[in-house]
Amino acid sequence: MARTRTSSGTKEKLTSTPTGGSAVARALRNKSAEVASNELTDLVLRACGVARDAVFNVRDFLTNNSRMAFLAIKDCEKELDQIERRIDERMPGAISRVGESKARQLLACLKFITDLERIGDLAYSAAMQLQSRREKLPARDLQQLIEMASLLYGMLEQIHQGFEKREISYARTVLQTDPEVDRLCHALFQRHLAERSAGGDSQNFDILLTAQAMERIGDHAKNLAEELYGMVEGRSLRHNSKKLSSA
Repeated sequence: MARTRTSSGTKEKLTSTPTGGSAVARALRNKSAEVASNELTDLVLRACGVARDAVFNVRDFLTNNSRMAFLAIKDCEKELDQIERRIDERMPGAISRVGESKARQLLACLKFITDLERIGDLAYSAAMQLQSRREKLPARDLQQLIEMASLLYGMLEQIHQGFEKREISYARTVLQTDPEVDRLCHALFQRHLAERSAGGDSQNFDILLTAQAMERIGDHAKNLAEELYGMVEGRSLRHNSKKLSSA
């Protein structure tokens, strides 16, 4: 209770204590920071689903030569761009208002969206390479590309589930699958190089570029698995992913 002196005497004036006011203000700030953090996390979870759907549509495009699948890939790429912009705009304000634990989570979200946006670009690039192709894909190439797309879809589904549940077993599955994507891509390249050396058709660069884009999607999925592990465990796996993939 504060006292104010006047010419006519002393009167009492009730005021709120600074401590109480600060506590309320802190609570409001903490609540606002928590809401902002959760909204950014939800955006990344959505981006995980969009990237997964982009690869699903790459597989559909390869399997059925579907025009609708091609357009869906393009839409996924645009949505991932939009989500990345929203996160970039809101991240600085959000991360400056949270504690260490939440800040670590938000940094992981920032790394996540960088890889997810790149996956959208690569999925669209893979489809673009084949979109204007007039000849049918050789059966063996088509089979390998579809198999790569199926593996990538499974990897991104694991990332989506792992991010939502904060469970590292999904990350392990992704890291164990990535070498198979690499193997398929390398086998496709080696066969085409061998055919070219033997004087065969050398006009299938679009197939090789598609395979290369899909292999790089696998690399980004591997990055996401490592970030998921770091987000859950609080330590980086950048230099230990081989050890984890063989666990």
